[in-house]
Amino acid sequence: MVELKLKVGEKGQILIPKLLREKYGVKEGEAVLIEPTGEGILVKGRPSPEQILEMLRRHEEEVKALGARSPKLGDLQRSYLEEEFEEQPS
Repeated sequence: MVELKLKVGEKGQILIPKLLREKYGVKEGEAVLIEPTGEGILVKGRPSPEQILEMLRRHEEEVKALGARSPKLGDLQRSYLEEEFEEQPS
């Protein structure tokens, strides 16, 4: 793994080298994702809408391959999100 030493500017800004911006699809004016990790800060280029659609298509194919049926209108009518987060008795 290559490590780069970057200087943090007056306003907390860093300059991502061009080679890395090009490799990870980070373009001027676009947003990036910042994720705190145990080792430090991870900067991620955001996927394009086309990439997101392709990821969703692949996920849909994987789910269908597992035999999941398509949801029908009303399937979640009596479901409450709060129930998902309630503590279960031990």
